[in-house]
Amino acid sequence: MKKIITLSLLFISLLSFAQVPQGISYQAIALNTSGNPVVSSNVRLRLSVLDASSSGSVLYSETHLKTTNAQGLFNLVIGQGTVVSGVFNTINWALNTKFLKVEMDATGGTTYVLVGTTQLLSVPYALFADKVGSVAGNTSINDDIIDNKTSNFCFASTNGNVFAFNSSNGIWTGQAGSVSANGGLISSNKNFAFASTSGNVYAFNSSTNNWIVQAGSVSSNGGLISSNGNFAFASTSGNVFAFNKNTGTWVAQAGSVSANGGLSGSGGNFVFASTSGNVYAFNSITNTWVSQAGSVSANGGLISSNGNFVFASTSGNVYGFSKNTGTWSGQAGSVSANGGLISSPSN
Repeated sequence: MKKIITLSLLFISLLSFAQVPQGISYQAIALNTSGNPVVSSNVRLRLSVLDASSSGSVLYSETHLKTTNAQGLFNLVIGQGTVVSGVFNTINWALNTKFLKVEMDATGGTTYVLVGTTQLLSVPYALFADKVGSVAGNTSINDDIIDNKTSNFCFASTNGNVFAFNSSNGIWTGQAGSVSANGGLISSNKNFAFASTSGNVYAFNSSTNNWIVQAGSVSSNGGLISSNGNFAFASTSGNVFAFNKNTGTWVAQAGSVSANGGLSGSGGNFVFASTSGNVYAFNSITNTWVSQAGSVSANGGLISSNGNFVFASTSGNVYGFSKNTGTWSGQAGSVSANGGLISSPSN
């Protein structure tokens, strides 16, 4: 009996300012249990867009009946199948991460087998341009982009509350708490965070219009920092906490921040060198902290670029963290004083 065990390729349809296609082009090869292509046969697929996680709620689901070619290849457009539930063009691609769940019956029936669930990365989110950048017939693209830009506002009041104004919906949202001198009130990408005198840190998520609390006083070594709408702080209790705007949660990592390496952010991710001799990177895509053993050397240090991190260790190795793979990778070699450790971000 034939059974689909993998799909090979995913291509995303091109987008234009003039008209954004309401669909994602999908191309794959159907294989049987022996690893051979299912050729010149009908296969039926059920595709679902999930919210926030690989086990999240189904935002949209549809089916397709396709005929594979002589190599087992088939093409379809997600968003243009037979709808099972939801409305494709109402999916809010800007809120939370999205995952694609693929199921298939290689006989063309409706006994579906789970192929896999994959996170949709940056390209499909260009569909979001259709929500915020539609161009009027007599309006320039540049003017339309400016018109759709927003700014949120926040202030600490004298009565011991902090208020955030969301210009997208015109709503003020208050949070009880006086802003402490250590941590203060900071902003990033329409979100806000502040450390309170009561020993809590609060983050405002403009996507959900909520303040989210994390118990902990901000330490002087590390402080409260921001990156691309996310926040992180080192607490006096010896933990570092990162707030992820996509999940709306704080994620803890045990470890005191060392003076050499510190706590820094890049591309919505964070990194810090601990006093215990480990370096930890927070990946906002996977919502996890990832550890690498090694003390940061004074020559080379710990640097960041576009959400990736690299550091030179005192043991004579250099380690790089990739946000795409979510892993550290080591390279033997001590950084020389002549040349040092540098980065080259994409243009």
